[in-house]
Amino acid sequence: MWCRRLACLFKVPCRLSGSTRHRSAWLPRDRRTILAAAARWHHTAPESLKCAWQLHGDHLELRYANTLMRFDFVWLRDHCRSASCYNAKTNQRSLDTASVDLGIKPKAVRVDETTLFLTWPDGHVTRYGLEWLVKNSYEGQKQQVMHPRILWNAEIYRQAQVPSVDCRSFLETDEGLKEFLQNFLLYGIAFVENVTPTKEDTEILAERVSLIRETIYGRMWYFTSDFSRGDTAYTKLALDRHTDTTYFQEPCGIQVFHCLKHEGTGGRTLLVDGFYAAEQVLRQAPDQFELLSKVPLKHEYVENVGDCHNHMIGVGPVLNVYPWNNELYLIRYNNYDRAVINTVPYDVVHRWYAAHRTLTAELRRPENELWVKLKPGKALFVDNWRVLHGREAFTGYRQLCGCYLTRDDVLNTARLLGLQA
Repeated sequence: MWCRRLACLFKVPCRLSGSTRHRSAWLPRDRRTILAAAARWHHTAPESLKCAWQLHGDHLELRYANTLMRFDFVWLRDHCRSASCYNAKTNQRSLDTASVDLGIKPKAVRVDETTLFLTWPDGHVTRYGLEWLVKNSYEGQKQQVMHPRILWNAEIYRQAQVPSVDCRSFLETDEGLKEFLQNFLLYGIAFVENVTPTKEDTEILAERVSLIRETIYGRMWYFTSDFSRGDTAYTKLALDRHTDTTYFQEPCGIQVFHCLKHEGTGGRTLLVDGFYAAEQVLRQAPDQFELLSKVPLKHEYVENVGDCHNHMIGVGPVLNVYPWNNELYLIRYNNYDRAVINTVPYDVVHRWYAAHRTLTAELRRPENELWVKLKPGKALFVDNWRVLHGREAFTGYRQLCGCYLTRDDVLNTARLLGLQA
């Protein structure tokens, strides 16, 4: 079969019983090398099957560490880490990708126990560590998780007994900050205790982790139930579970809450792991999960209260996944701010409503609801791309402050502390 495919590829007349040497004798030397190499698997050593490779017309097939990988030749030239192609000091590519011949093929290939060597037609040599290739191949990425997480319902979270971090440790030590970020990355929520209950101290707390993202609500928001903004949050009414700023093209990544004062009853905060609920949908109705990840919706915020005049529109599906491994990274769920559905035909709309109902049922299961009473001195950080929040109705005077954080900067801080984020 290999001979027949190659005969077609290179237009070489051959008989299956003839020798490879006879059939390719009239070819140029470099093409004879490719033809001969492609005719069989090559191993790092005769006695070892740890690594094997095979050349095809437009790609290299490599088997290593129980992973079968395929690399396009242009990809292999483009990702060269040699000094002339890649600046190791800046970690940036120096090679002009547009200058690479789209029909490029290696002139020679060699593999030892740890490294793949490719010699290109101009004599340039590219070296790749086999472990690097496993990590960075498409096939390797399909097996990897971008963001390790622990999905939870109320009972799972309580049993985990995730500790809060003391404010002083959080602000003054890398250990305290790292513990906080590890909790946040795994669970999507994290608490800091013994915070001075002022807006200024909450701002200092937030800036320890990230830049504060200024929005139409300002830099640090500070609200009571005075309906000073055109949003249900500025009332005493109950709020159903939702994520914030779905009407932004890129919803805010992290939200900080700090209750500064409450003289009354009620007002508990509701937290629901949206990824846990979505995982149940994926298991029970994968076709509905797929629909929720592909149908684009508009979310809209229209405000005309006092001096505040805003009209925001964000577009995206309810569930957002990385296409190569189907890993969920963002949920947009806000029934208050979802705009008119006019982006898909009617027959898709009805199926979307059924899928939305399935997800909503999971989000509203009592066992998935974690209720927390926020008190002065206890700050809550919420992953707004993952965890939905809400609140019960309340009485009396209730004063909260908080802000949004830029997601990239939070993850940057975590990576600098050695965490996978």
